[in-house]
Amino acid sequence: MSLPIHAPVRFRGEVRTTAVLAAPLVAGHVATGMIGFVDAVLAGHHGTATLAGVSVGTALFWLAMMIPMGTLMALPPSVSQLDGADRRDEIGPLFRQSLWLAAVLGVVLFALLSLAVYALGPMGIAPGIRPGAADFLRGIRWGVPALTLYYCMRYLSDGLHWTLPTMVLGFGGLLLLVPLGWVLTFGLFGLPELGAGGLGIASAIMLWAQVLAFTAYLARSKRFASLDLFVRFDRPHWAAIRGLLATGLPIGVTVLMEGGLFIVTALLIGRLGELPAAAHQIAINVASLCFMVPFGLAEATTVRVGNAVGRGRGSRGVRRAAFAGGVLVLATQLVGGSILLFGHDHIVALYTRDAAVAALASSLLLYAAAFQFPDGIQVLSAGALRGLKDTRVPMLLAACAYWGIGMPLGAWLGLWLGWGPRGMWIGLIAGLVVAALLLGARFLRSSTGQRVATVTDGA
Repeated sequence: MSLPIHAPVRFRGEVRTTAVLAAPLVAGHVATGMIGFVDAVLAGHHGTATLAGVSVGTALFWLAMMIPMGTLMALPPSVSQLDGADRRDEIGPLFRQSLWLAAVLGVVLFALLSLAVYALGPMGIAPGIRPGAADFLRGIRWGVPALTLYYCMRYLSDGLHWTLPTMVLGFGGLLLLVPLGWVLTFGLFGLPELGAGGLGIASAIMLWAQVLAFTAYLARSKRFASLDLFVRFDRPHWAAIRGLLATGLPIGVTVLMEGGLFIVTALLIGRLGELPAAAHQIAINVASLCFMVPFGLAEATTVRVGNAVGRGRGSRGVRRAAFAGGVLVLATQLVGGSILLFGHDHIVALYTRDAAVAALASSLLLYAAAFQFPDGIQVLSAGALRGLKDTRVPMLLAACAYWGIGMPLGAWLGLWLGWGPRGMWIGLIAGLVVAALLLGARFLRSSTGQRVATVTDGA
């Protein structure tokens, strides 16, 4: 079927709209990634043992956060579809139910992180790493309820095409974390030197500051006044919460499948000792920073695809929204991969003065450069599928790619054959390549003709 002559003009307009929507999201995600950068730099300058402890503690923290973060990702497509269908009066009640869900998830995760401290030994984490990891977890766990509530507010705003708060609060949190983390880690101004534990406490304080600021903004902003977000107290409405869980839990599991691949890799490398764990933390932190760009573009694509569905624009409008995000992702991944390829030594020098750690971390960044394109394609495809509320089959595809191929291959090469961190990173690349192929094919199928309406209805 030939496209109308005005299709290229519409496509360019969609690319511009997606870019404008995504820019604050990308900036906000980069600010979030910079939090990990700050933690890694402060820990690295405090000592290799501190950096290794923060590496393992951060891995466990985000492993616990993956499912709630992904589950709450049901909110942007739900809000964007309601907005596109001119049913804005339903957004406020849905948001209040999502707050109940976020609060419960936050309490459960606090308990899990409290127990995780006692699992470091049975997990086989090297003895020299355990104290720092435990201290970090004890500190940051207090910020978990704030983070789940923050995601609720952020996803509401993103779903309404207003992404500026994500950027502002992201950088605002970073400005608070830098001096606070520095003081608590090194024990300045008469305070005790807390090392990794200080970074955990500083991160928790920052998370509460962010959610309180977002609450005040939503309550006072004229942009959200018509939604009546906080005009009344709603009891839990289980049908609405079940609806969010039906869409969100598969997303959460999918996010866990991918994020867990990286996190379990970090934990397995943590069994090899302080030097490999510290080098991996540097490399994965840089790779995570790069990932923030396609992740922000994918979230914008979720909103654009959901809005196209809500407006009844059919498969052509849905694909236009997804392909616009794809063009932007390919361009940004080319830039990111080039920076890693040609600047890996200079990047690592920002983190550590330990020559052995720097040499290993620098070599791992070459592997990170190799997976930029498949990583961008898989996250963009997953974002487009979320916009269709197609989440159950992608969950299974992700499990196959990451845990059926990526993790077994990485563990075999890295631990069984003795290739160490490099073998584990080859497994990461394999998992991302397979995920990109499977999720891309799934979107092409789900966005064909009448399947758009079927998938968004939950079939």
